[in-house]
Amino acid sequence: MNAFARVPARADVIIVGGGFMGAATAFFLRAQGLSVILLERDLVGQAASGTNFGNVRRQGRYLPQLPLANRSREIWGRLPELIGEDAEFLPAGHIRVTTSEEDGARLEQYARDCKPWGLDLTMMTGDQARAMFPMVGPDIRTVSYAPHDGHANPRLAAPAFGRAARRAGARVVEQAEVVSIDRNSEDFTVETADGNRYHAPLLQISSGAWGRAMAATFGEDVPMAPQGPQMGVTEPLPYRIHPVIGSASSVTEEGVYLRQVKRGNIVFGGGRRSTADLATKRARLDPMNTLRQMPYLARLVPAMARLRVIRTWSGVEGYVQDSLPIMGPSDRIPGLFYAFGFCGHGFQLGPGVGATMAELIATGRTDIPLDPFHVSRFQRTVPTHTAP
Repeated sequence: MNAFARVPARADVIIVGGGFMGAATAFFLRAQGLSVILLERDLVGQAASGTNFGNVRRQGRYLPQLPLANRSREIWGRLPELIGEDAEFLPAGHIRVTTSEEDGARLEQYARDCKPWGLDLTMMTGDQARAMFPMVGPDIRTVSYAPHDGHANPRLAAPAFGRAARRAGARVVEQAEVVSIDRNSEDFTVETADGNRYHAPLLQISSGAWGRAMAATFGEDVPMAPQGPQMGVTEPLPYRIHPVIGSASSVTEEGVYLRQVKRGNIVFGGGRRSTADLATKRARLDPMNTLRQMPYLARLVPAMARLRVIRTWSGVEGYVQDSLPIMGPSDRIPGLFYAFGFCGHGFQLGPGVGATMAELIATGRTDIPLDPFHVSRFQRTVPTHTAP
C-alpha cells in the first residue's frame, strides 16, 4: 500500500483512522473537491467498525442526535448509487421490546418525544407485535417499531467506503501506524512508523478508542475508556426474522439484541461489556456473559434456545463518559477536527458522519447540530506533546 514510500506527501486534509468514520469522510471530502490522505494503522474497517453488531438503528438514540441519524439513514438507502455496493443493508425494520410496565412506559414516552425530531414509531402491545412478528416471545408486553431501520454487514461497510474513496482519488494508506503529529503555522505533519511524513493544513482524528490519546497531544482530554462488546452468531436456520430485535430493558444484563442474516445465521450481542487493551488492540470475550445472554435472547425469540452458537467475538470500542461521541472542530487548534468515541452506536451514523464532517471541513458549516458532541463540553486540558 505504501507505493510512495519516504516521499513527502501533501493534501488538503489528512484523516487519521480508517474506520467507518474516517473512510466515509474521505469519500465525501472528495465529493467536495478536496484532496485527501487517509492513514490507517492496520486495514480499513478492521477494528470496531468491522466487529460491531451491524445495527442501522435510529430509535432509542439521544434525541439531538436524530438529525445526524436521519441524514445517515437517507444515505444508507443510496449506497449502491454512491459507492457501488450495498454492504448488505436490509431496511427490514427494528423493534425494541420490553417485558416490564416501567420499561414499556419509557418506550411510549420516547415515541412521543422523537416525533418532532423526524422519527415516527409505531407502538404495539405484545399481542399486536406477535401477530406481525410471530417469532416474538410470549413475555413481551410492549413493542416500539421503526419500519425503516434495519441492519447491514459491518465487515463490508467501511472497506466499501475506503475503496470508493480511493476510486474517487483519495490516497488511502493502510498499515501506516501514526507515531507523531506536529503542527506549525501552516500545516499538520503526520509521521508514520515507516518514516513517511504527510502534510496538510487540515486534520481529522477518527481513530476510535485511540482518539483520546491523539486529542491529548493537542491539550484536549476526553474522559473515555476502551471496552469490548460481547458478540456471537448461531448456526443457520430458515430465514424468517426480518427486523432487528432489541431489548429495551433498564437492567444491563437483559439488554440483548439479535438479527438474522439472509444466510440464516442469527447475530446477537448485548449484556455487560468486557475490558479492552489499547496497546495490544485486543478485547476480552467473557464466556460467562455469553451464557448469561442466552436466556434473555430466548425471551425475545424462543427459537434461540434450540440453536448452537458457532462463534463469539469482541472488538475495541471507545466509550465516552457521557455516552456521546466527540464530533466537530477542536476547541483549541484551528484546522483540527474530531470524529471518534461513538460509544458502540456509531455504525448507523457512519455515512452521515462522513457527509457532515466533509461538509464542515470543506465549507466551515453544516446544518446538522453538533454542539452536544463538541469536545469543549469537557473543560479539562492536558499538556501538549508530539507522540500520540
